[in-house]
Amino acid sequence: MKDKPKLFSISSGAPFLPTFVDALLSGRLIKDFGKGGNIQKALADTLIYVPTRRAARTLRSCFVEMSKTHSSFLPTIRPLGDVDEDTAFFLDNGAAALSLNPKIGDVERLLLLARLIRPWRENLPAHVRSLFGSEDIIIPANTADAIWLAEDLARLMDEVETESADWAKLEDIAPDMVAEWWQVTLDFLEIVTKTWPGILAERQKINPAEWRNKAIRAETERLLRNKPRDPVIVAGSNGSIPAIADLLKVVSGLENGAVVLPGLDLAMDDAQWAALDETRDDPSIFGHPQYSFKKLFDRMKLTRNVVDEIGAPSENKKKRAAILSEALRPAVTTDTWSQLKRNGFDEIFADVSLIEAANEREEALAVAVALRQAIEDKKKTAALVTGDRNLARRVVAELKRFGIEANDSGGVPLSEVLPATLLRLILQTLFQPGDPVAFLSLLKHPLTSLGYERGVLRKIAERFELFALRGGTGRINIATCEQFVEERLLALTTDENGMNDIDTDMIEEARNLASSLVKAVQPLVTLMAESESLSVNEVARATTEVLENFGANEQGSFHALYAGEAGKAIISLLRDLVADQSGLTFDISEWPAILEALMAARSVSPSAGGHPRLFIWGALESRLQTVDTMVIGGLNEGSWPATARNDPFMSRPMKMTLTLDPPERRIGLAAHDFQMAMGMDKVIMSRALRVDNAPSVPSRWLQRLETVVGAKASADMRTHGGVFVHWARELDRRKNVDFIARPCPTPPLKQRPKHFSVTEIETLRRDPYAIYAKKVLRLKPLDDLIHDPSVAERGTLYHAIVAGFSLLKIDPEKPDALQKFLEIARAEFDRMQLPLDVEAIWWPRFEILAPSIISWEKGLSPRERCVEISARPVHIVPEGATLSGRADRIDVMNGHFAEILDFKTGSTPSVKQAATLMAPQLALEAALLSRNAFVPLKNIKPSELAYIRLSAHGEVKEERISLSAKKTAIELSEEAWARLGELVEYYQNPAHGYLSRAMPPLTTYEGDYDHLARVLEWSAGSDTAGEE
Repeated sequence: MKDKPKLFSISSGAPFLPTFVDALLSGRLIKDFGKGGNIQKALADTLIYVPTRRAARTLRSCFVEMSKTHSSFLPTIRPLGDVDEDTAFFLDNGAAALSLNPKIGDVERLLLLARLIRPWRENLPAHVRSLFGSEDIIIPANTADAIWLAEDLARLMDEVETESADWAKLEDIAPDMVAEWWQVTLDFLEIVTKTWPGILAERQKINPAEWRNKAIRAETERLLRNKPRDPVIVAGSNGSIPAIADLLKVVSGLENGAVVLPGLDLAMDDAQWAALDETRDDPSIFGHPQYSFKKLFDRMKLTRNVVDEIGAPSENKKKRAAILSEALRPAVTTDTWSQLKRNGFDEIFADVSLIEAANEREEALAVAVALRQAIEDKKKTAALVTGDRNLARRVVAELKRFGIEANDSGGVPLSEVLPATLLRLILQTLFQPGDPVAFLSLLKHPLTSLGYERGVLRKIAERFELFALRGGTGRINIATCEQFVEERLLALTTDENGMNDIDTDMIEEARNLASSLVKAVQPLVTLMAESESLSVNEVARATTEVLENFGANEQGSFHALYAGEAGKAIISLLRDLVADQSGLTFDISEWPAILEALMAARSVSPSAGGHPRLFIWGALESRLQTVDTMVIGGLNEGSWPATARNDPFMSRPMKMTLTLDPPERRIGLAAHDFQMAMGMDKVIMSRALRVDNAPSVPSRWLQRLETVVGAKASADMRTHGGVFVHWARELDRRKNVDFIARPCPTPPLKQRPKHFSVTEIETLRRDPYAIYAKKVLRLKPLDDLIHDPSVAERGTLYHAIVAGFSLLKIDPEKPDALQKFLEIARAEFDRMQLPLDVEAIWWPRFEILAPSIISWEKGLSPRERCVEISARPVHIVPEGATLSGRADRIDVMNGHFAEILDFKTGSTPSVKQAATLMAPQLALEAALLSRNAFVPLKNIKPSELAYIRLSAHGEVKEERISLSAKKTAIELSEEAWARLGELVEYYQNPAHGYLSRAMPPLTTYEGDYDHLARVLEWSAGSDTAGEE
């Protein structure tokens, strides 16, 4: 009689690995294990296979824990996979792998596939190309596109080889089985069915999934051939990979073999089990948590009654598992739900809670609160398991407010770790020059050293920012930043106030830093100058050199650059690229996108150092793990389970032809992870009611569970979970406090300003606090970093052009006046160094405007034009503050009267504002003229005040203020002077303060010091509209 296979199962309610170790040591798994008291020798001779490296580490810890009172040998523990049974590679150090060709590397495979994919559209057969008609074939559009396609193609290859499917079956697909467009896919797949095998043979390499299958099958054959007497156990695998399923079958038949399955549901009825037949035309069965086991038993030609259950979960956990099994039963058998009796379900689920948060942030905070509360007992452990990586990262961040450093075992994308962000910034500033934010991000990056001590470089970078980047309109290019610095220095020296805050040390630092930057990027700049296509390895070498130039500290060390797991990951990628022999060539401009594509599929696992009793796991990392409190997060459709996406290359009928499972199979694996997680002592499920600002749909598992347990148990779970939501909301809730009063500081008289310019008087009237901040606190607002030229810069430019024309005393009546005027304009445009896109709009418009300006000049009466003329300080009141100013243009006529003109390219200030003295600049300039403040002009009275509007449509319009005010220029100027005197005397009273926004012009007004005055706070809920 054939021996019964040695198959065991540990239910979801029992801690898997501790139960397994106890069963092994007690002799439950292997008959006569350690007989005669020689348990140490038996352990040393035992070989145990587990699914993952994490499970292997935890199992070792369990053995150590079991024997912590004495020294002990450990069994040999080997992981069947590195990450999970679907994508991982078998790691075998024995003889089984010696005869296999080495695995092809990930990067090597992607680059080789990309080389085959990129020219695909050029080599299409005529019958396939005809499907596109007259349309261009744009896929792949570039080398990066080819790499993205290579990622998908490599994933499909792994899936086919994992399932031991046969590519040759694609030839059996009849044309009427697939749409006409699928013929394009079939032609594309010839890359892997016909071309790829030859490349592997030439390089004597093997695909990773095929290598794993062959290694596992070689081990299976060794066990079958040698039939070892020493114990061989497979623990925790569900046999979802055919090669592993065959290994399980052989091990279960060995004399001292055993297979321990995780969470086989022995309580589900035969109708449910039979409904999981993969031959049924029902995709939903692949999403059942027990489908993988049904497929395994069918392959092994066994029934469930050969399985012995080990471990003894509590009675409550057994009932909870039975109810969950009922909730997840196949759809075709759910008619039995109507017969359910829900007695005591609320008690059975007393240790299960449901967090329903308003949004993703609140969910993360509530989960963090729940985890913090769970580990309050120093002997308890807790974990979050979720398929939503964004939720995991949010929870890690929220836990920090409690002083808890938790590692997300799912890792972070390679592109987001520090060395990779440094590399990406280098390439961005080099290949997409002109963005000062990216440039400064690179300079201030935590790993940028450039041969400086890090603290020193940071200070230099901040001074470089003030000197070279803020306030200018130029666009910096890291490859030519030395020239940029010199041009910026020239622009500052020609500006009247440009060098106020600049010293020689700052200039020298900027020059040295620019020189260091140019040298650092030189290896890539040299390649960028070459016109021919370049290979991956030569660009990678130059990239590595540039990266190390930025990362080298003052001793030339790269320790910080390559430290930790992140450093190892970037070294691994660069090493693979430098060693590349794929033959793939490309234009250097494609390099940033190529690197992004290559980094996308890689992640970096966290190093040790997280909290010892709190864990953040993905579904795969949680397998076989046990904690006291398990939080199952992100239970929304599309998150957990993830949406079942069809394969981009193969339709469902095509996959069935190759005997591949549909996409729902992954939902089944995730459902089993959910089922196992629900077996912990305490379980907290969580979801967000809105995700990405849209209503979410609860996970199908949660919907089924609530349907089965009924309204009362569901309400109780929500009540328990609502406590954590309440705590989360209370954490950030503050007591109602009154808004601060509108600031109105009253500095001592001796600290109050004693001098004003005419341009400051309107501000003193409308927003006195801004004058206080500027002149008393002496705070100067930072210029914008990205300073796109606006109406103000256009006004300055036009002023300079008109002033240059007047200074040269060019007669507008001369035939060449317009030509000379345009020459002056061209020189001013060049001096301003406008961005090309701005100049492309402004210059044509000015060419249209220029004839109108000359025509306007011709129409003026004879006069002497005085431009950019300054007025000396004049006392406003005796022994009081003084006023000075600078007039754009004063035209003197008949030697006794003058018109004061102000050229405007915008609509503000209006003539009405000037006439009512709400914008008193011109009137005060007239008052200064009457008081002989403009030194070259003696005994001259103002005859007119006017705005000269220079329209973007090419029109010149003269707006005379005296006409609107119905007063002469002298009357208006004297009235302005009198009002100014009253205003100055008002602030000479120590009780009168500088009120914020006393008379703002418009509700859209934004002052330079609004943030300092906390305008948004004190103005909340009040009417802050201006009078105009």
